[in-house]
Amino acid sequence: MANPSKKTHKDTSAGSIARSAGSVGVAVFMSRILGLVREQVLAGLFGAGTAMDAFVVAFRIPNLLRDLFAEGALSAAFVTVFTEYDQERSREETWRLVNNVFTTITIILSLVVAAGMIFSHQLVMLLAPEFAEIAGKVELTKELTVIMFPFLVMISLSALLMGILNTRGHFFIPAMASTCFNIGSIVVGGGLALVLPRFGYPAITGMAIGTLAGGAGQMAIQLPLLFRHGFRFRPVLDLRDKGLLKIGRLVVPAIIGLSATQINIFINTNFASRCAEGSVAWLNYAFRLMQFPIGLFGVALSVATLPVIARQASRKDLPALRKTLVSSLIMGFALTVPAAAGLWIMARPVVALIFQHGRFTAADTMMTAQAVQFYSIGLLAYAAVKIVVPVFYALDDTRWPVFASFCAVAANICIILLALERLQHRAIALSTSLTMIMNFLLLATVLYRKLSGYDLSRLLLAFLKIVAASTVMAWVVYNVCQVFPAAESISGQILRIAAGIISGALCYAILVFILRLEEASDAASAIAGRLLKQFFRK
Repeated sequence: MANPSKKTHKDTSAGSIARSAGSVGVAVFMSRILGLVREQVLAGLFGAGTAMDAFVVAFRIPNLLRDLFAEGALSAAFVTVFTEYDQERSREETWRLVNNVFTTITIILSLVVAAGMIFSHQLVMLLAPEFAEIAGKVELTKELTVIMFPFLVMISLSALLMGILNTRGHFFIPAMASTCFNIGSIVVGGGLALVLPRFGYPAITGMAIGTLAGGAGQMAIQLPLLFRHGFRFRPVLDLRDKGLLKIGRLVVPAIIGLSATQINIFINTNFASRCAEGSVAWLNYAFRLMQFPIGLFGVALSVATLPVIARQASRKDLPALRKTLVSSLIMGFALTVPAAAGLWIMARPVVALIFQHGRFTAADTMMTAQAVQFYSIGLLAYAAVKIVVPVFYALDDTRWPVFASFCAVAANICIILLALERLQHRAIALSTSLTMIMNFLLLATVLYRKLSGYDLSRLLLAFLKIVAASTVMAWVVYNVCQVFPAAESISGQILRIAAGIISGALCYAILVFILRLEEASDAASAIAGRLLKQFFRK
C-alpha cells in the first residue's frame, strides 16, 4: 500500500519531458563544450602519438567498467527500485535502501579497483597487445591505468546520486556533474602536464591525475542537493535486504548484456591497435566529438524519460508508457538525424577547428574526420537505444537487451573482418554504427510485442518527415559551405562552420514547422528556452 505522506508525482507529457530534457540538454551542452576543450588540450599537448594512445587505452580500462557498473546496468536498476520505494515505502526505508546500496557498491568496486591495479599489466596486454612492439608504450599505459583506476568508484557513486536526484525531479545539477569532471581534468590535468616533466615524470601523467580530480568533483557537486532532501550517509550492509536483492536481480543479467558492449569496445580497441600508428587516438577523438550530440540529445532524453517510465511501469499504466516511449523516440529522431547529416558534411572543418593545433596535424584531422563520418551513421540508433533499454528495466525484463548485445558482438566482428583491410580504422567506426542500428531495430521490435503494440504509424510518419527535412537541410548546408572556402585562420574556420550551422538550423526549423512535427518543436523550444534562461540569468 502506497505511503499517503508521499508526494504524488505527475505523469509527464511530451512537452514536460522536453522541458526536463532541455534542462539536462543545457547542462550536457556545457559539459560537452568543456569536454571538447579537454580534448583540445590533449590534442595540443600530445597529438595522436604514443602518449595519447597510451592514455586512451589506460582510461578505457576503468571506463569500460564504469559503463558496465555505473551509468548502465546499476543506474537503471537502482532508479527502478528507488522509484518503487519512493512511491510505496516510508522515508526511513527509502534512505536505508540508499545507504545499503552505497555501502555495498563501495565495497565491491573497491575490491575491483584493487584487483585492476594489481593486474594492470595483464589488462593492458589484453586490450592492446600490439603496444608491445613500441618500446615503453606498455609500461606507460600500465602506469596510467594504475593512477586512473580509482576513478571507477567515484563515477559509480556519482551515477547513483544522479539517479536519486532525477527521481526527485532535479535534472540540471546532476547533469552539470560531468562539467565538474571536465573542469578538474582541464585545470588539474593540464596544469600538472606542464609541471611534471620538470620533475622527470611524463606529461601525460598529469592528465591521469586530473581524471581523478574530475571524478571527485563530479560526485561532490551533487551532495549538497541530496543533503537538502534529508539524506545522511550511514553505512548499512544488509545483503538480505529485499530492495538490494531486487536491484541485484536486475543488475546481474544487465551486466552480462552490457559486458557484450564492453567486449565490442575491447574488440574495436584491439583491431585499432593493429592499424596505423595513431588509429586508437583518431577513433577516440572522433567518438569524443560524437559524444556531444549523443549526450545533448540521447542522454538528455533518456535521463528525463526514465523516472516517468519507471512510475508508469510501477502503476502498470501501459497506455501512458506507450505514449511516453513514442514521444521520446520522435524527439530523439528529430534531434539526431539532422545532427548526423550536419556532422557528415562538416566533419573535416569541425575536426580541424577543434583539434588541429600543436602536435595534431592535418593528416590527423583527415583521419579523425573520416571516423566521425562513419560514426555519424549510427547517431540516431545511439540515442534511440538509450531511450529504449531503460523501458526493459522498468518492465523488469533484462533478457532481450542481453540477447541484442551479444548479437551485436557477433555482427561487429564479422563487419570489421570484412572491411578492415579496405577501410582500416574507418571499418571500426562503420561497424560500430551498423551494429548499433541492428541493436535498436531488434529491441524496438521486441518492445512492440511486449507492450502489445505502440503507435508505429505515428512514429514512422514522423521519421519520414524528419528524414525529408534533414535531406533538404543537408543540401542547404553543403551549398552554404561551398560559398565559404576552407580557411587556415581560426576566424575563417569559425565563420564557415557558423554559416553552415546557422543556415542548417534555420532551414530545419522552418521545415519542421511546415511539416507540423510537434515533438521536434517541443524539444527545440525546451532546449532553446533553457539556454536563454541560463544566458540571461543574473
